[in-house]
Amino acid sequence: MADLLLGQVLSFTGDPFLDGPEAARLDGAVLLEAGRIRAVGQADDLRRMAPQARVTDYGRAIISAGFVDAHVHYPQTAIIASWGKRLIDWLNSYTFPEEMRFADPAYAEEVAARYLDLTLAHGTTSVCSYATIHPESVDALMAAAQARGQRIWTGKTCMDRNAPEGLRDTPQSAHDDSAALLARWHGVDRLSYVITPRFSPTSTPDQLAALGALWAANPSCLMQTHLSEQLDEIEWVRGLYPSARDYLDTYEAFGLLGKGGLYGHAIHLEPREKDRLREVDASLIHCPTSNTFIGSGLFDMGGLKAAGHRIGLATDTGGGSSFSMLRTMAAAYEVGQLRGRPLHPSELWWLATQGSARALHADHQIGNIAAGMEADLVVIDTASTPAITQATARADTLWQALFPTIMMGDDRAIRAVWIAGKLHQR
Repeated sequence: MADLLLGQVLSFTGDPFLDGPEAARLDGAVLLEAGRIRAVGQADDLRRMAPQARVTDYGRAIISAGFVDAHVHYPQTAIIASWGKRLIDWLNSYTFPEEMRFADPAYAEEVAARYLDLTLAHGTTSVCSYATIHPESVDALMAAAQARGQRIWTGKTCMDRNAPEGLRDTPQSAHDDSAALLARWHGVDRLSYVITPRFSPTSTPDQLAALGALWAANPSCLMQTHLSEQLDEIEWVRGLYPSARDYLDTYEAFGLLGKGGLYGHAIHLEPREKDRLREVDASLIHCPTSNTFIGSGLFDMGGLKAAGHRIGLATDTGGGSSFSMLRTMAAAYEVGQLRGRPLHPSELWWLATQGSARALHADHQIGNIAAGMEADLVVIDTASTPAITQATARADTLWQALFPTIMMGDDRAIRAVWIAGKLHQR
């Protein structure tokens, strides 16, 4: 049975960073069939195309592609909004003790389900997540996403030094466990495996080399890690890798730089690093709530986009302080203001949908509303609270109407979520 959704259907025909707000378009209806978008257009035209379709009329609500969160740590769900630590202290005080618990499959399953429920409530339909060193943590999130029909990416987080004993693997076990999980899950339904060294300080050169070899043998996989998040982290890397030209070189030297590489944070980049990342068409993932919450710095969205970098947007939960991509867009706007380049609402919305999908090399599948795309949708109420309602009432344009929801919206703004053409029951 086809479904015809009526409302203000928001899609993109280009990148608003390059083409301006005119890169967005509004239609009146979208037709869903067999898990995909069959057509986008005006309601009368689509009614004639599918006269037997079930009709859901969302009125003046915005129908958008579901949000795509390009860098998260689902095992940190329970420690979100923990007080007062910078990166290295955060890991030792909060992250590592919590991640030890994921050796228990039951606990991993509980948190995986809770995490996906929380993010779906905020309109996020796809995520790219770090797991823990435990294979069970990957199995838990993959199974939970599979049950919901979601398109997600995740991988075993590999660490063989500078972590507690219960969270360390070895170069060989990191390779072998990752290879086994990849064989089990990659390409099954809407699931993808991501090769995942946490970051250079927690991996020896031997482990990075082993994971580089695994990536070379499986080029259809993405690879995710962290890069240049904080200045003291960069100094730590210099001490651990004294022969490296810079932080990025600790990955490049071991086969962990390339297209399909996802580099979280990327705040304090050297000129050579920027040049190499752009040359290989790597993806930089902006995590604004995390960067301000942990005090890391201000990502140069304007400069990096102008230079031609591929960039996605992410909550980075639990270092990030919200599960909401609306809140993340708001934080990206605030960071842009502090950098002297405020982002237009069209740019923010594009980053949270098509931009993040593009960073994950999935913009042909998700992140936009167009014929043939997978039908992951979020329906946004632009009058979800009294404060937002009075601001929206003054709007003359789509973006004026949507911007108050970006800045003040929360899960109350999420009227409905569709996953693979099916209404998600919350």
